[in-house]
This record gives sequence, C-alpha cells and structure tokens, in this order.
Amino acid sequence: MQKIKSLMARQGLKSPQESMSDLSPVENLRIPSKEELRELREQPIDPQAEQEMIESIAEVYYSCDSFDMVKHELEKLPPELDLQELEDHRDTLKKQQAAVSKKVADLILEKQPAYVKELERVTALQTNLQLAAVICTNARRQLGVSKEGFTEASLGLLANQRKRQLLTGLLKSLRTIKTLQRTDVRLSEMLEEEDYPGAIQLCLECQKAASTFKHYSCISELNSKLQDTLEQIEEQLDVALSKTCKHFDVSHYTKVQLAYTLLGKTQTAMDQLHMHFTQAIHNTVFQVVLGYVELCAGNADTKFQKMQYKDLCTHITPDSYIPCLTDLCKALWEVMLSYHSTMQWHEELDNKEGPATQDGGASAGADESVVDRSYVKKKLEHGLTRIWQDVQLKVKAYILGTDMSNFKYDDFIVVLDVISRLMQVGEEFCGSRSEVLQESIKRQSVNYFRNYHRARLEELRMFLENETWELCPVKSNFSIAQLHEFKFMGQCHSPSLSPSRQAGTGAAGGDLSLFQQFLLEGNPFEMHIENKEEETEDVLASNGYESDELEKNVFQDYDSDSDVPEELKQDYVDEQTGDAPLKSVSRETMRSHKKSDYSLNKGTAPILTNTTLNVIRLLGKYMQMMNILKPIAFDVIHCVSQLFDYYLYAVYTFFGRNDMYESSGLGLISSRLRTTLNRIQENLIDMESSGESAGVHGQVEDRKEKVPTPHLSQLVVLTKSGTLYGLAQRVVATESLVFLAEQFDSLQAHLDSMMPAVKKPFLQQFYSQTVSTASELRKPIYWIVAAKAIDYEQMLLMMSGVKWDIREIMSQHNVYVDILLKEFEQFNAQLGDVSRQVRIPLAVSNVLWEHCIRLANRTLVEGYANVKKCSNEGRALMQLDFQQFLMKLERLTDLRPIPDKEFVETYIKAYYLTENDMEQFIKNHREYSMKQLANLVNVCLGSHINKKARQKLLSAIDDIDRPKR
Repeated sequence: MQKIKSLMARQGLKSPQESMSDLSPVENLRIPSKEELRELREQPIDPQAEQEMIESIAEVYYSCDSFDMVKHELEKLPPELDLQELEDHRDTLKKQQAAVSKKVADLILEKQPAYVKELERVTALQTNLQLAAVICTNARRQLGVSKEGFTEASLGLLANQRKRQLLTGLLKSLRTIKTLQRTDVRLSEMLEEEDYPGAIQLCLECQKAASTFKHYSCISELNSKLQDTLEQIEEQLDVALSKTCKHFDVSHYTKVQLAYTLLGKTQTAMDQLHMHFTQAIHNTVFQVVLGYVELCAGNADTKFQKMQYKDLCTHITPDSYIPCLTDLCKALWEVMLSYHSTMQWHEELDNKEGPATQDGGASAGADESVVDRSYVKKKLEHGLTRIWQDVQLKVKAYILGTDMSNFKYDDFIVVLDVISRLMQVGEEFCGSRSEVLQESIKRQSVNYFRNYHRARLEELRMFLENETWELCPVKSNFSIAQLHEFKFMGQCHSPSLSPSRQAGTGAAGGDLSLFQQFLLEGNPFEMHIENKEEETEDVLASNGYESDELEKNVFQDYDSDSDVPEELKQDYVDEQTGDAPLKSVSRETMRSHKKSDYSLNKGTAPILTNTTLNVIRLLGKYMQMMNILKPIAFDVIHCVSQLFDYYLYAVYTFFGRNDMYESSGLGLISSRLRTTLNRIQENLIDMESSGESAGVHGQVEDRKEKVPTPHLSQLVVLTKSGTLYGLAQRVVATESLVFLAEQFDSLQAHLDSMMPAVKKPFLQQFYSQTVSTASELRKPIYWIVAAKAIDYEQMLLMMSGVKWDIREIMSQHNVYVDILLKEFEQFNAQLGDVSRQVRIPLAVSNVLWEHCIRLANRTLVEGYANVKKCSNEGRALMQLDFQQFLMKLERLTDLRPIPDKEFVETYIKAYYLTENDMEQFIKNHREYSMKQLANLVNVCLGSHINKKARQKLLSAIDDIDRPKR
C-alpha cells in the first residue's frame, strides 16, 4: 500500500479522503455519505457510459501536478450565479469523480496478483542479503586468521613458482618463433619442387601460429614476411597454371588445383585459367606465323615482332603457306586438347567427389564444394565456345591474309582438307558448325575456283583445238573410280567427310573421336600427307593394248599426237609416277559375228579421248572440292555443267553443224537439243572473240565468263570419202561424249546429295536438258556421213532414164537397184575398214544404217515423183524394184524394221487410189512434199482421174502448202 500511495503522490493524486478534505466547507456539506458512495459504486454502470464520463473530463485537469482545480472552478463561475446550474455542474463533477475513483479501484484490484508476487520476491531478496552479510563477516574473520598464520617466506615461494611457469611458457614461445623464422627456407625448397599444396599448407600453418604470438613485436615483421611469401606462391601458382594450357599433365594440374583449393580460390583459378587459354591461343599463333615470316624474309628485321597478327599474316609467302597453316593448326590443336583434358579431369573429379559429398551430409564445407564444382562446370562449358571462337578468328585472319587464287589445285585441296579437319575438331570440341571458318574459306574458295575454272575452260578449249580424236588406250574394265581424283568417293561414305577424315577414322578404328585418337600422341593434321602417298592408279592398257594378239594387228606407223606441242601432253602424265603413257594410236579390231556391231566384243574398252579423260579428271577434282567444302557446291556444279556444255558444243560444232538439216525434213535435231545448243551458245560461247583476241576481249566485264568458239584441228580431215568422211574421228568424238554423259549419270546421286535443297532443280534441269541430249547428237553427226557415203544423185539420174509407162508386167528389176545395193555393200566394207581403227558400237552402226536407208528410201520416192508417165505395169515394176532392194538390204544389216519402208510402199500404192481416197490421202500424209503429191495426181490423170478431179486435188495440195508459205 505504501508503494501505491507514493505512486499516487508522484502523479499528484490524492486519496478520496484527502480530496474530500480539500473541498470547501460548502462542498463538504454536499458530499454524500459513505453509504451513498457505496450505493453509487454498487449501482450498475455501463462500461461505455463510464468511459464516456471519463472522456468528458476537461483536459486541463490532466495538465500538471500544481493545477488548482478549486480556483479553476471558481474562475469559471459566471457573474450572476444560478443555483440550479451550480448544482447540476456539481453533480456532473461528482459523477466524474466517482467514475475516476471506480476506475482507479478497478486497476488496483487488477494489479493485486502482480503486487503480491513482487512483494514475495522482495522478501526473498531481503533474506539472501542477510545470508551474504553473514558469509562476508565469516570470510573477514578467516582472512584475519590467515594473515596472522602465513609468513613472508611462504609467499616468496609462491611468487617464484609462478615466475617459473611464466618463463617455461616463454621458452616454448621462443622456440616456436625460431622455427617460424626458419620456414622461409623450407618454403623455397618446396616451391622449387613444385609442391604447391605443401608450401601453401605450411605457410597457412605458420600464419596461424604467428597470430598466436602476435603480442611479440618480432612476430609482426614475420607475419608480413609470410604474407609476402604467400603472394609469391600465388604468382608462381598462376605461372604453373598457365603451363597447362599447352601441355596438360595430370599430376601437375592436380597439384595446382589442390593448391588453389587450400587457398579457397577455386573459382578465381578457373577465371585465370580461361584468361591463360585466351593468351595461349594468341601467343601460339603469333609465334608460329612470326617464325615463318622471319624465315622467309631472310633477315633479322625486328619490325615483324611489332606488327599486329592480322598484318603479319599478309607477309606469308605461297610456298610457306601450307606448312605454316599445318603448324598453326597443330599448335591450336595442342591448346584445344589441353582444354579438353582439363574438362575431363574436372568431370572425373565430380564423379569421385559427388557421391562423397552426398554421404557427408549438408555441412558448410560440403555446400561450398558443391558451389565451386558447379561454377567450374559452367565456366568450362561456356569456355568451350569462347575458345573455339578465338581459334576461328585467328585461323580466319590467316586464311584471308593471302590471295590463294593462283595456288595449284593440289595445294588448295590440301588447304581445304586442313580447314575441313579443323572444322571437324571444332564440331567435336564444342558442337560448333564453324560459321566463321566456313565463311572465310568459302570466300577464298569462290575466288580461287572462279580463276581456276576460267583457266580450265581455256585449257579445255586448247585441248579440243589440238585434239585429233583418236582413241585413248584404256583397259577394258576402265572405271572412273580407278582415277585417283575419284578415290575420295570410295573413302567417304558420307559426302560431308573429306578423304583425310575418312582415312583417319578408318586408321584409328571405329567411332573414336579425334580427341580420343590423339589424346596421348600424334596430331590429326599430319594425316593428309600420308594419304597422298597412297594414291595410285592403273587405267591405261599395257603398251596401249589389251593383249599381244591385238598388238600384232596394229598399224605401228600411226602416231596420233606427233604434232601436239609438249605442253599439251603434260596433263596426260601420270601424277604419281611422272611417266607419260604411250601415245594414242589406232588399233585394228576383229569383226564380231554380229554384222551391225563393228567391234571386238561387247566387253571392250570404252571409247574416249585424252580430252575426255581430262574432263573426267576435272570432274573428279571439282567434286573433291565440293566434298570438302559444301557451301560452294552449287558454284562448283554450275562450273561442272559448263565443262560438259563446252565439250558437247565443241563436238557439235566440229562434226554436227550442217545447213542441210532443215531441208532434209528428217527432224535430225530435236527441239530439246536445239534449245540446249542455243542456251550454251548464248551463255557460254563468246561469239565475238577469236582465239587470238581472247586475251584482249576477256577483260571486258560482260564477256569475261565466256569462252571463244573452239576450232577443229587441221590434222582432222573430214572430207575424204576413203575414210567415210572422218567417220573414225566422228565415232570417237560422239561416243566419248556419250561415255562422258554416262559418267555424269552415274554420279548424279552423289552430286545431288551435295547440292543445297533450293538448288537441286538446277541439277535436275541440267541432267534432263543437257546430259540426256548427248546421245541425240549421233543423228546430226552421222547423218553427214550417211548423206555423203552413197551417191544418191547418181541413183536419181539413173531412175530418170527408166520407162514406167510399159504395157506388160516385168519380171526383172531395174539396174539402178543393183547400183544402189553395190553402194551399200561398199559402205558396209568401208564400215569394216573403219572398225579396224575404232570400235563402232551397235547403236552407232544402227544410226548410220538408219540414215543411209532412210535417205535411200526418200531418194526412191523422189525418183518416183519425177516420173512423167506411168502405167499400172510401171507401178508394179516400182514395187518389184523396191522389194528387190529390201531383200538384198536385209542381208547387209540386222536393222529391223527397215526405216521408211512404209514411206515408199505407201507412195507407190497411192497411184491406185480413187478420187475421194486420193483427196483423203493428201490431207493425211503431210510427210510427202508438195511436188511429190502433185506428181502423184498428174501421173494418175487419164487412167482413173479426170481433169476436173485433178484440178480439185491440186487445189487441195495448194491449200495445204499455203500456211507453210
């Protein structure tokens, strides 16, 4: 209660009794008794009303402790007092006082348990203090007794013992400090031994020990020295880390990583490692290129060392280009192999520590280790692309630094092969498509190939103009796969792989990647040289002939290229041995049992010339380039098509061009072939320049892609009847073209696989409109021979002397038939003579016989159309002559059916037609000329056609002819 009273005193509150005593005497008279107050308390009061009553008290009552409420109330009184208002105001104040009193009483009752509890604690504290006072009194009394009982000597012993203990501890500390002072020698030895983890462990232990004795002044200097030593260790550790970029050593790298782990800088080490790899790539390529540049420069000029790498690449000479590129790729391979080995080391570490971390629980150290490994893994994975990008940029600068347009083909193929191998390395390294390398090598390839193809076209023109169209002696089993230019097709089962890739894969065995094959030793960029040495071919016949029997039947004095300049023969030299094959000579062949096939047998060697072989070799080279570098596949195939186009156009120009085609009416040149020839002439042939002025006009922009028209060699004579107007040369030329087309057909699937999908229609169009027309050239070329081999004019002249208006049926045919058959027999004999020089395939002999028979039959119809008068018996004689001709002709040739047989028979039988049938005949048979139809009508006049009908029929003929005019 005392506490409550003091609290009330501090708050300026007074007890109800004191408050009542402070009231004025007048108010005391009005104070209710205790019973009234009890009644007031006992009266039920609404808590909300009570709260509102308290809140209605003016704020001035709460202002301060010195507030005089009586004075305040008196000052509030108005000048004129109203008793009723005063009583109401007093009642209000009493109610407010009662509410406050009740509120205070409620609060006291509410805090009563806490008060009792605190009072108990105070009592317990009082008891403890009394006990402490007793203990202190006892202690003081016992200290007094001890002071009197101990002597000064006893205290001296205790002091000496304490001093001894202190000195013993000091001695231990001094010995430890002496050991710390000598650790720098051991640290140096460990660094020389490259024991970085041990050195760091020792240094960290020394630092920990030094922190224990840091209260000694000498230790602060030692601590600073240890810190410097630790920094020196980190520097040497960084140098050791950089060494792993070029030559990865497992034990060395393990020590370095363990050292960084002890330092707690695993992530920092990985950042440093990537920086070192980037620096290693730059330094490596710079030193390789610088070495070759200085070697080629031949002087000690130091200006090259100050050059940028890109500028340095422009000083590489063509002779040193490939060795430098190879060494460059070898050096970069070592860097990428080190990075690959680094990733393998960390993967193996993850596989070892992963399960251990899971078993070890979720400690803080384990969590930190997992974070470090995760960071290292992501960093290494991201670094793959970055490293490869740096490699690509360095090689790109080297590739574009030299103009390779004048490189030899084999050298350029080596460059493509090396870059292709490098792109394979990139694909296995990080799965990259090497767009940077592809774009740079594509630029060089397009530039090189454009110049190379232009030179090859000019070379082809030179070959064609010096070609004597004699057989090139190849073996009977000759195949383009035997040429070393096509060896890559046998080696690569997929067009995306280069020869060296397949050879390397096959040699190493199985599906091992390059990094697995050359992990321990070797280099993938050393293989193309070995492959080149294995390329040999054997396609030429022994001494130019298949056997000794054939050799005996050869005209030994025939020399096909005796007048050809030596430089033209260089392409024929075998690339591997350096020996030139024997000159192409004609050889005598044995006649087959089959009369229409003037060849030794069906299995004889193909017909081709040196120029054909040269084109096939070029095709192989072009395909090899496509195979290595697919992005320029379309450009190369376009150039391949130009080679074939030019060869086809040359054969046509030399042997097939003749103004008599149109007048023959035989449809010798199909619309497709004519369209193809016109396209070639428009797109490829430079009609304005001759061979002499080609160099001058070739500089003109709009004509630089075209080639002058080739001219037939003067050694080739096509006007002699004894040789059937150069039939042997025509056969060799035409059949070599057909053979070339067959080779193109056999390669179509391979070419199609290398073509981009959007460009495949071009290839299909080339095959359907150009390659397939090669055999169609047979008709116009051999037609010229057929037109001149037999004297059709003599036959017409002899037919004009025969009388056809006879009145009796003859049993003997006319003489002109025998003369014509003799012409055919002579033609057959000449074919046999030609076949001794060159094999005449069945298709060729069929075309020749077809042309001759067709021309003979048309000559017969023309002779019959020249007849002025003819009787029924004369018409029967015509049939007899024609049947005699057919009977004898069928003994000379196996060609069936006889061409244009119906053409002659129908014309002869038309003589017997009536007027109406004749009119229908004229409308239906447009294959006959107007002259032949008119003669038919005129001859029939008088026999069974009158003049009126004749006029009608002639008008019908004229109506047919009018649209043509």
